[in-house]
Amino acid sequence: MPEQPRKRSESAAPPRALGDDETIDYITGKDILKLTEAEKVRQHIARVLVHQYGINPDDMKRDYAIEIPATEGGRKTRKKVSIAVFEPGEPKTPDHLRRIVITKQRPRTGRTVTKIRTHEQATNDINELEFLMSVAGPKCHLGLWTDDIDLYFVEKIKLDDEGREVRFEDRFRPLPNWPRGDDSAFDATGDATSLKEIRRADKYMLRFAFRRCHNYIHGNEGLPKDAAFWQFLYVLFAKIYDERQVREEGKDSRFRIDIADLVRTETTATGAKRRSGSPEVAGRIKELFQEVREFYKEQKLFDHRDELTLTDPALTFIVGELAPYDLGSTDIDAKGVAYQELVGDNLRGDRGQYFTPNEAVKLVVDILDPQEHETVFDPCCGTGGFLRETLNHLLRKWQKAEGNGTFTNAKELALKMADHRRKLAAYADEHLFGADFDPFLRRATVMSLMTLTDTAGHAFHMDSLAFPDSHLAGNDEAMRFPRIELGKLDVLMTNPPFGSDIPVSEDMILTRFRKSGGQFGVAYNWTRDKDTGKLVRAGEATAVSPEQLFVQRAVEWVKPGGRIGIVLPNGILSNPGPSDEAVRRYILDQCWILGSVELPVETFIAEANVNILTTLLFLRRKTDQERQEEIEFGKADYPVFMAVAEKVGIDRRGNKVYVRTPDGEIVTEEKTEHEILRIGGAEVQRNISRREPVLDNDLPKIAEAYHEFSEDHAHEFPWNARS
Repeated sequence: MPEQPRKRSESAAPPRALGDDETIDYITGKDILKLTEAEKVRQHIARVLVHQYGINPDDMKRDYAIEIPATEGGRKTRKKVSIAVFEPGEPKTPDHLRRIVITKQRPRTGRTVTKIRTHEQATNDINELEFLMSVAGPKCHLGLWTDDIDLYFVEKIKLDDEGREVRFEDRFRPLPNWPRGDDSAFDATGDATSLKEIRRADKYMLRFAFRRCHNYIHGNEGLPKDAAFWQFLYVLFAKIYDERQVREEGKDSRFRIDIADLVRTETTATGAKRRSGSPEVAGRIKELFQEVREFYKEQKLFDHRDELTLTDPALTFIVGELAPYDLGSTDIDAKGVAYQELVGDNLRGDRGQYFTPNEAVKLVVDILDPQEHETVFDPCCGTGGFLRETLNHLLRKWQKAEGNGTFTNAKELALKMADHRRKLAAYADEHLFGADFDPFLRRATVMSLMTLTDTAGHAFHMDSLAFPDSHLAGNDEAMRFPRIELGKLDVLMTNPPFGSDIPVSEDMILTRFRKSGGQFGVAYNWTRDKDTGKLVRAGEATAVSPEQLFVQRAVEWVKPGGRIGIVLPNGILSNPGPSDEAVRRYILDQCWILGSVELPVETFIAEANVNILTTLLFLRRKTDQERQEEIEFGKADYPVFMAVAEKVGIDRRGNKVYVRTPDGEIVTEEKTEHEILRIGGAEVQRNISRREPVLDNDLPKIAEAYHEFSEDHAHEFPWNARS
């Protein structure tokens, strides 16, 4: 067993506060750097080297100068590489240099199609990397070049194709990815899937890989963005299905690629060379996708329109990007973030569907705190944000109960993650449900659940306002599950479509919202009595805003004592008009108010491009006994949690906003993460501490305040007093 890595000496005094254009270097954990666009890319990659590749930051050096030999009659020069990686524990000298990284500023792409260059198309950039690898030192045999759009891995080979040592001239070849740690056991002469030793994909790199795959299809295959999105998902499904076949049935992987497949080229009529792709790789992926279609036939996930039409070069490229990762062992939050980024860019709706930002979703799930035995449903699930976060929430609870366990090696970690994935899949199959009016969003939810749990779960294409008589295809399927009948749910979370410009006017639906359990519903015209000022019905409404109907539907769907979290426009809770007041009266009659959190406009404007003020409303449905007691003894007084979030960590443009000192400087805090590094050919545990800027986000604080409030006032809540 190798020695534990030395710990970097830390100064007793913390670094000074940051300025607007500064950051803390991830490699040293303390150096303050100017945060240029190029530095952003380097800092991302530095973090990836630790979290994905298990490289010790003590073995890295920033801005390492490589000596360039003098040309005839010239002088020696030096050129800096962005990051140099040295042999574990050795001096940072050319004799011990193993890898180099060149990072560049992300190019401005504007609104044009982003074309992904192949290795052959990036001659100048690759030549720069290979030249520096040649002069860097005898052991420098791995290189990486990226500008946050293009990404190239290069290996300097020691043996030729026939296994003979290369003596006189350095030779290079592209890799689909880097090996993990100190690469002492790495051999890339054959199946590149051997790089799956990486196992966990870093959140940044998985987003990067997903985005590159999508952009390659969009820019190189000539498909519009939404069509490119679905084609990528077909291949992603094939990847997940293949992993399950390998893991559960012991089959050989078909989602694989050899190094030679990455460099196949063909000569065009003009004499130029272009990447041809591998017919063998493409054939295996198409075969996998046909099996995927058959596997999900009963769930009607695919129909005759779902065909994998990508060319051999595209399929070869995507397999090269995804094959090195074991998605089953990758953190579900990383997969969720990567998937959601693509969804948000490609499936914006036009029926008032404003995708709920992740921080708001986290707050709703945190406050409602769904339990393992409880059924959760989102009747307007969109792309499945609340469902995904419910799974994350349960996973965090399990990990906390297990002591946030540390693991001695990557295999132990992978086994534990596999166990968690099975538990999440079982929960999703039994207790997690969604529905959406948009069939494409519904399918995006199913595929999202697939990436997290390997199971498609249950998301239905139906009109939730018309349920249980929706004419859409998913209604009959939903009726097979008694857990989601009206009045049966434990927890409902949703962000319904809202707006007076998309009213519901179908009389069959509105009729359902005029009576509810013997009580009048909201689908009426309302006015005030001239003498008393009280609300009175003024005939049946012929058109009602959808958010008003969804409030009533949410209440009807949960069982007595069931909990609701719903996103509403502020107007429905504050407008003095009689129709909005009628909705508020309905809520107070049917529910206890658990809490109300007003969100700033930045919450939706950055991610959904919607300039609207919203509130998260939390409710608990009253039992019949509780409502009867209120009729007999009057309304109960009880404390209600109320909060206003002023900051959500981003500004109107989506830029991050940090906590500042009174002098306006950015505040930092130390964060410690447990990592498994690869040192001396073995895996070593280490806690890595780094100082990071503190995001100015009120929502996590509000969640903590809510739980403290609930604990302090539990004895005052009517539902507790009567239980």
